[in-house]
Amino acid sequence: MLSPAQQLRYQADGFLVLPGFKSAAEVAALRQRAGEIVDAFDADSHRAIFSTSDQARRAASDDFLASAGGIQCFFEEEAFDATGRLRQAKALSINKIGHAMHDLDPVFAAFSRGPALAELAADLGLQQPQLWQSMYIFKQPGIGGEVKWHQDASFFDTTPSTVTGFWFALEDATVDNGCLWMQPGGHCGPLRERFVREGDAVRMEALDTTPWPDRSTAVPVPAEAGTLVVFHGLLPHWSAPNRSDRSRHAYTLHATDGRATYAAHNWLQRAAGFPVRGFD
Repeated sequence: MLSPAQQLRYQADGFLVLPGFKSAAEVAALRQRAGEIVDAFDADSHRAIFSTSDQARRAASDDFLASAGGIQCFFEEEAFDATGRLRQAKALSINKIGHAMHDLDPVFAAFSRGPALAELAADLGLQQPQLWQSMYIFKQPGIGGEVKWHQDASFFDTTPSTVTGFWFALEDATVDNGCLWMQPGGHCGPLRERFVREGDAVRMEALDTTPWPDRSTAVPVPAEAGTLVVFHGLLPHWSAPNRSDRSRHAYTLHATDGRATYAAHNWLQRAAGFPVRGFD
């Protein structure tokens, strides 16, 4: 699937933008299904907030840890007022859905797998891809939260490092509504921190003091709906808060290579009866 020039670009930059990877019909089907999941979600019984700035607080939630093998909705940090009531409709308050839709929901499974993705994964060096996580991210208008600079390898530690992100734009992502920002070549730098789980306790462990990028060294990655952005697990990336009047829906998969050792301290672990699978 990837040309030699694209493979060289990925090796140099640590990411690659592939416009038109998904059809308008495929995008529409996933968006409709996400809407159905949110409509059925009991907002009164589950009020887990996805914090993009405090990993320990967000992961301490039972809903967050259980979502490794389930489907759970998480609210935006700014979704509730001082009295604990939603500031706007539930459908405009959800930050994301995670983290096993690709295995548990037929519509998400169909979007997440197939020959094109399997071939792409092989071209990127994932000879035995294993899909650990799926996230549907809403980036709601006005209250869509910032996702601070991070590296996905912090959360999916393997030896050697193999985690790869597959980020699908489901709406046009622009600088105004919070598109990704990436540091070209940043994947050649060190892993700065590691997210460690011990039982139901989690912590972020500092590993390296290399500064995070800023806008002088990073570039925005706008993407039209249907575009796939693939990126190396060590690549620093960030997205700004969405203060615009337009949402920025996206869908992300994280895969590792089964030939690598998946760390026992990773937050996401699968039960014996729920094995991790690839793109086939």
